[in-house]
Amino acid sequence: MPPTLRAGLILGLSVAAWTFIMGFTGWYRDPRLWVLAWLVVPMQIGILLWTLRNLAPTTGYGRQVWNGVSSSLLGSMIIYAASLLLTTLVFPHYFQDLEALGRQIMARQGLSPAQIEAAVRAQAPMQTPRASAMAAAIGTVVTGFFTSVVAAAWLRRK
Repeated sequence: MPPTLRAGLILGLSVAAWTFIMGFTGWYRDPRLWVLAWLVVPMQIGILLWTLRNLAPTTGYGRQVWNGVSSSLLGSMIIYAASLLLTTLVFPHYFQDLEALGRQIMARQGLSPAQIEAAVRAQAPMQTPRASAMAAAIGTVVTGFFTSVVAAAWLRRK
């Protein structure tokens, strides 16, 4: 299997697995543990570094960047599909749970009920399965691009 394809599959499946772990354990509903959802970023960076390091001896800078972005694009497709599956079928009340969590956090921070309502209304357009999945996919590609640009330059110098 080509390294770029392997990295994309590993990236997409590992992020999807972590997302489902967050869901099944209920950690996404705990304000102290919700931050664990962001572990997917260092996970992606690590997978791309591993892949690009292995490809560095045989590929130039541009090809390194292309390989990292290609892996991220493939991973983002898997992540998009997994996110839709998670928020529509497996946990259909996912966004209501997040809204309740957000309200708790804002109340603890001392926001007034009017401020909380305004914040909830402002976040509402992103609190849909499709918007959330698209944000995850775009975030994966953007992270992959910047990671690849920096890693390819760094790995070529060694």
